[in-house]
Amino acid sequence: MQYDVTVIGSGPGGYVAAIRCAQLGLKTAIIEKYNTFGGTCLNVGCIPSKALLDSSEHYYNAAHTFKTHGILIKDLKVDLPQMISRKNQVVQENTSGISYLIKKNKITPYTGVASFKDKNTIKISKQDGSEETITSEKVIIATGSKPTALPFLPIDKKRIITSTEALNLPEVPKHLIVIGGGVIGLELGSVYARLGAKVTVVEFLDSIIATMDKTMGKELQKSLTKLGFEFLLSHKVTGASVKGKRVSVTAESPKGDNITIEGDYCIVAVGRTAYTEGLGLENIGIKPEERGRKIPVDDHLETSVKGVYAIGDVIKGAMLAHKAEEEGVFVAETIAGQKPHINYNLIPGVVYTWPEVASVGSTEEQLKQQGTKYKTGSFPFKASGRARASMDTDGLVKVLSDAQTDEILGVHIIGPRAADMIAEAVVAMEFRASAEDIGRISHAHPTYTEAFKEASLAASDNRAIHI
Repeated sequence: MQYDVTVIGSGPGGYVAAIRCAQLGLKTAIIEKYNTFGGTCLNVGCIPSKALLDSSEHYYNAAHTFKTHGILIKDLKVDLPQMISRKNQVVQENTSGISYLIKKNKITPYTGVASFKDKNTIKISKQDGSEETITSEKVIIATGSKPTALPFLPIDKKRIITSTEALNLPEVPKHLIVIGGGVIGLELGSVYARLGAKVTVVEFLDSIIATMDKTMGKELQKSLTKLGFEFLLSHKVTGASVKGKRVSVTAESPKGDNITIEGDYCIVAVGRTAYTEGLGLENIGIKPEERGRKIPVDDHLETSVKGVYAIGDVIKGAMLAHKAEEEGVFVAETIAGQKPHINYNLIPGVVYTWPEVASVGSTEEQLKQQGTKYKTGSFPFKASGRARASMDTDGLVKVLSDAQTDEILGVHIIGPRAADMIAEAVVAMEFRASAEDIGRISHAHPTYTEAFKEASLAASDNRAIHI
């Protein structure tokens, strides 16, 4: 079979790229090694973790806040198998939706492991041992990433686990150890902390969610500590072992002391690594970078081999599903002769703990490092009428604007529905709005987004109304 474009991988970047190619009239194929579409995000990442986060949040509120709301429940208990069953149903519905979209857009699907014979010829190795070969004028690599393993810490997938196994635990841990204070570890830690587990986070750096604005990490640590988290920051993990149903994690403290943490499960969440094994990149002259195995690309996301593109987690930049989606559209439109654009500075990042954390643009630390003169304004949710009404008063909105022009340079939110609120900041910054612009826009009352208005007023002219 001959195609105009073949996409390898059906995660958010891959399937979106394939759909956009098909919309533009290109004869398109998509190859997926697993039996379901959607990649990590839909199968073992974004979607199932959010399903469990929502379920655990309902339980936590029933146990801790319903009484205050005047709702009394007797004999409340966790049915973890049902939570996981619901999660699986959500995943099934989403992956079926992608199958429908691929069929609707007349994209030809293939199941198997794709590898390059040459830049226009792809071999598909199927599970039954058979092979099939197709040719394609253009190829888009969208094979995503896998959890990063530590060489000195063997993962047995039973007691020492990755985020994938953490989605299907047979029981609520008594003591869950999380190695890594980033997004994945904190989200999965939140699930089990809400269900009653003690959670200890061991982090090498001196703060959690270290890539985000420092204020966000400090505020989130306060909130998660109230949830029952314990944090061992600036601790270097040196090893782990399993004996029966117990896990022992050894680490070196900031003072150089060796300590041991005992638990019944340990999640290794130290990041993700680009997945390029088995692609046969060596057959077409593409050499991934040594660190992180990323595939080098130019400004058009084209590799060193003309006609072969790469998007998402396998290339430079943040490993985010929505970043991969934007790149999928970008490459499809580039192939079709259009001139698309991505503003990488305005791709938001989100942590789906509660309170949620969302960020776009520059952090205060980055502005200081760049020598940019800026103003800052903050507004706490404890001063928000809507947040008081819902008992979600943890957190704040922080706005950074240019000292001379007042253009918004960064927005950082920790609080209720921050993941949704950040969209207003992205739109404002795409149109290069000033903090005063946001302050002068009417925001419905009472809403959480009024906090963004107030923080903008504080940044623009130090004139927030409600603090």
